[in-house]
Amino acid sequence: MTVPFLDLAAQSAEIAEEVLPAWQRLFDSAGFIGGSEIDAFEREYADYLGVGHVIGVSNGTDALELACRAVGVGPGDEVIMPANTFIATAEAVSRIGAIPVFVDVDDEHLLIDPDAVEAAVTSRTRVILPVHLFGQTAPVERVLPIAHRHGIAVVEDAAQSQGASSAAGRAGAMAHISATSFYPGKNLGAAGDAGAVMTDDADAAALVRKLAAHGSSTKYVHEHIGMNARMDAIQAPVLRAKLRRLDGWNAARREAADRYSTLLADLDNVRTPTVRPGNIDAWHLYVVRLPDRERVMAELTAAGIGVGIHYPTPVHLTEAYSGLGYQRGQFPVAEAAADAILSLPMHPHLNAGQQERVVSALRAAVNPFRA
Repeated sequence: MTVPFLDLAAQSAEIAEEVLPAWQRLFDSAGFIGGSEIDAFEREYADYLGVGHVIGVSNGTDALELACRAVGVGPGDEVIMPANTFIATAEAVSRIGAIPVFVDVDDEHLLIDPDAVEAAVTSRTRVILPVHLFGQTAPVERVLPIAHRHGIAVVEDAAQSQGASSAAGRAGAMAHISATSFYPGKNLGAAGDAGAVMTDDADAAALVRKLAAHGSSTKYVHEHIGMNARMDAIQAPVLRAKLRRLDGWNAARREAADRYSTLLADLDNVRTPTVRPGNIDAWHLYVVRLPDRERVMAELTAAGIGVGIHYPTPVHLTEAYSGLGYQRGQFPVAEAAADAILSLPMHPHLNAGQQERVVSALRAAVNPFRA
């Protein structure tokens, strides 16, 4: 039995009866940009998060850039972020002409380390950008006081955490403004690229809408140098259908995560993930840490088990950011994790038999003489 890393076909089959007629209505009306479906999704997601405004945009990277621009990030400004995130977090900042400033993460949850954030703040810091990684919320409640003391903004990267929460609130609704991705593999995924910016600030929301539409709120009247970053209308019916299922799907992910942790409890050389106190994890990914990762990954792949690495190289060590001058050893936790992490299959349609197959193959790969 093969076990896919992600089963988007099962999600699509579950929502098809709702989505296909809505798509037909869009095609009949030729309303491909904006319109009632986009408006409805923005309202529904805003209600779900408990924020005043959601602005649907083209993808998560554009959402991050727009959120940063909305709080005043410009060329030469510094934006503090964790080293072990997807490159898009840094890329969005670089596209503005600002400078990503990387910091290390805590060893237990691999989330941004607030103490490292405090040490990294300078007179040029404009934003702290915590990342809700793997489905957990970052310690925003500890980052916000740091930002307040220094008079800077917090922008959440909530791309991996739709439906996650902590005592501080829902992911994407804790800070002044936040950004998310609806890439198909996310907990709330579109049928292609899409994203959103979320905020309670009406002025920031209005600015994001203008910037995402070529800096214009009225056709051919351009108040800013903007970008073309609008969400395609065909994505809204998919997102609306999946949003109605999100809490149920996340509950299924939590059940799967608990099952993995039980099945893996006796494997001493496999470090299983833990949930940060107060968090309700959305389990976008189930990430273990183990020795000899490349060999184990190859054996699992050969056995038909879909696995991944999120992410094999911390951003500060990528060639793209070599010009910033970071060296190996500066962020030891993120670097050690990058050499050991392995993402196991995780999605809401994962069943117990598939998980037992995954763990059996993992057990044989990790302890080949005891399998």
